[in-house]
Amino acid sequence: MENTAHTSKESIEYYKAQNEKLELEKEALETKLKWYEEQFRLSQQQRFGSSSEKTNPDQISLFNEAEDTADSTVEEPTIETVAYKRKKQRGQREQKLENLPTETIEYCLSDEEQVCSCCGGELHDMSTEVRKELKVIPAQVKVVEHVRHVYSCRHCERHELETPIVTAKMPEPVFPGSLASPSAMAYTMTQKYVEGMPLYRQEKHLERFGVSIPRQTLANWVIYGANTWLQLLYDEMYAHLMKHDILHADETTLQVLSEPDRPAKSTSYIWLYRTGGESTPIVLYDYQQTRASKHPQRFLADFHGYLNVDGYAGYNSISGVTLVGCWAHARRNFTEALRALPESADTTAVKAKEGLAYCNKLFEIERDIKDKSPKERYHTRLELSQPVLDAFSAWLREQTPRVLPKSALGKAIKYCRNQWERLVAFLEDGRLEIDNNRAERSIKPFIIGRKNWLFSNTAMGAHSSAIIYSVVETAKENGLNPFNYLSYLFEELPNVDTTDKDQLAQFLPWSSTLPEECSVPNKSK
Repeated sequence: MENTAHTSKESIEYYKAQNEKLELEKEALETKLKWYEEQFRLSQQQRFGSSSEKTNPDQISLFNEAEDTADSTVEEPTIETVAYKRKKQRGQREQKLENLPTETIEYCLSDEEQVCSCCGGELHDMSTEVRKELKVIPAQVKVVEHVRHVYSCRHCERHELETPIVTAKMPEPVFPGSLASPSAMAYTMTQKYVEGMPLYRQEKHLERFGVSIPRQTLANWVIYGANTWLQLLYDEMYAHLMKHDILHADETTLQVLSEPDRPAKSTSYIWLYRTGGESTPIVLYDYQQTRASKHPQRFLADFHGYLNVDGYAGYNSISGVTLVGCWAHARRNFTEALRALPESADTTAVKAKEGLAYCNKLFEIERDIKDKSPKERYHTRLELSQPVLDAFSAWLREQTPRVLPKSALGKAIKYCRNQWERLVAFLEDGRLEIDNNRAERSIKPFIIGRKNWLFSNTAMGAHSSAIIYSVVETAKENGLNPFNYLSYLFEELPNVDTTDKDQLAQFLPWSSTLPEECSVPNKSK
């Protein structure tokens, strides 16, 4: 009887243990299922949903615009109001066209036609009617022959032992032994690196002009122009970049097919470094085979100051640098946490919205002080942003044990806590920005271009691409027309002493000595 009771007790304990084990397994499986459901909802949102993190209250449907915007209580405008608005719109159009070259075509009556149909008297020019159009002149291709004349003295030819020979001066070619002119090289680069047209499409485009230039030849032009001439400016821009004390950095992937000792499918990287909003715009790209931290360490070896970055750990080991975090990434994580939640998750949704509200409050303060001086921003941030940060920090510590670490909300909270020292660093200097969006905007042209030409064939091509992107993006940010600027560089650089730093400085994108035609109309450098 005693043995039976003992066995029964052991059985109860066994089943209790098994029940606890199953409960733990069930909880783990439910957690994993929730995680997979979150990932599925995020995937659906990223694939089919809006990519913007902002909600536009004015956004309306294309198909029911009339129904949404109709309001019978709104009075119709008077004739005077309509006339005024039309006049104002014409003024805006005039302003848009004022910097374009103008071709005027006059339409007049002949002398025979200038006779009154009523009395036969002579007509006079009473007024004019003007209609304006935009005329687009497509690219043209023509051959330019540079004929240099050589002179000698007939008297010396006949009577002297030596005859002096004088040769007329002629500009040096941008690419000796090549058909490439400064404008052809600039056009090829601009089409690829500004307009996103890969070389094989440019080859077909030129064929429609009756010109057969293989893409390999176009590639030679690009690489020679980048490595021979633009590299000089890149080095000077790098030296200027290192003199600043606030920079932004980012990186993105690139596929290079023919890298030594690497499979064609290997992932390489383009690193971006640029100045902040308070400095002369300088945007530099750096091609490297990996995402290892040694690359920013090498590039920024001479830099000391603040570096705006995202959460990537590769920047952590850079010496002499204070890292400034990105609140846009922090806010994005809470936005994704909301998108990942099912409609039934009321409590978690409230928590995610609370975290998002803290981030939005910081951005609201930044919008209000964006036009203030750095000193005013510094003091306003201490007054208004510091209390928000203190409350948010306490909220993060409170929520950490209450959320699943692997959930989207858990990751959003973990990101903020791990990055906290960087995220609050923007309080130290009024020139610092609250996010790294400036770097993300600068790397976007490369990402868009990459979608068109997909990959680089060689490491040399990737290096050349980084140089060209650096020059054209810096030119754009300094208000220059990339094609006109590159054409000017390729015309002038072969004919100057490029070892003279003072001369070379006159060709930098922010130089005040650049000719007016390099600038975009209505844009200041």
